[in-house]
Amino acid sequence: MTGPKAGGISAVFYGNAYIMLALTTAMWGGNAIAGKLAIGEVSPMALVVLRWAGVVLLMGVVSRRKVMAEWPVMRERIWFLCALGALGFTLFNGLFYVAAHYTVAINMGILQGGIPVFVLVGALAVYRTPVSAVQAAGVLLTMIGIALIASRGDLERLAALEFNRGDILMVGACALYAGYTVALRKRPNVSGLAMFTIMAGAAFVTAIPLAGIEIYLGQFQWPTPKGWGIVLFVTLFPSFLAQIFFLRGVDLVGPGRAGVWVNLVPIYASVFAVVILGEDFAWFHAAALVFVMGGIALANRTKS
Repeated sequence: MTGPKAGGISAVFYGNAYIMLALTTAMWGGNAIAGKLAIGEVSPMALVVLRWAGVVLLMGVVSRRKVMAEWPVMRERIWFLCALGALGFTLFNGLFYVAAHYTVAINMGILQGGIPVFVLVGALAVYRTPVSAVQAAGVLLTMIGIALIASRGDLERLAALEFNRGDILMVGACALYAGYTVALRKRPNVSGLAMFTIMAGAAFVTAIPLAGIEIYLGQFQWPTPKGWGIVLFVTLFPSFLAQIFFLRGVDLVGPGRAGVWVNLVPIYASVFAVVILGEDFAWFHAAALVFVMGGIALANRTKS
């Protein structure tokens, strides 16, 4: 593991994995806030299309040499990479921003925190990855937390299966992203930046038909001035910089230690939702956060 070559503040920053990982998870937590602020300013699929168009342009500048050098390898798996981009970026973000119209940002952040457990279940289903009793307990705790969010702590609503539409959409989005994550095990042997660039391109292309459907339904909204600011934010921060920072963090400390930082996303999202949006942090949010975070901690334990 080598340190940064450049000197000064930028070198210290780029060589500190923990600063970059903390900023990465803060940006991802801020995506839920952006989804709420986008309501009435830009429609969900317009936001997805413009977001990935911007990322493609930025990544074209940053990684075009890597893409050209590694294209022969990626070309052999191009349809697989396109499917990953559609699943993990287009469909996940589409459901994410639609869900923001029906639920609060706190719920979105906490439910997003359950993705690692969905990944554990997906790995068991697809690869028959062994799951220990402790990890199974972690899955159960996380599911309890998700049930608390979906029912808003009302046992009668839980018994009657009366859930918020936005929360159900968020669970679906998390399941899609978990499927994307599980499929990454079959990724081609190329750099993360080159692969991300191709998947971002696929996300942009596959988002166009969804925007077309939005136009057909009369629900497409071109960004307002505030909407353009939201587009710029989600493009530059949760997508572009967060991805580069996370990849650099993985290079410095490894995927296992870097992945643990993702658990901060629901905490950041909850704090931002209360401070920026003025949302109420109810008792069931606190309970759900404890269950989800505790479940993830158990689920991340390797089998002894």
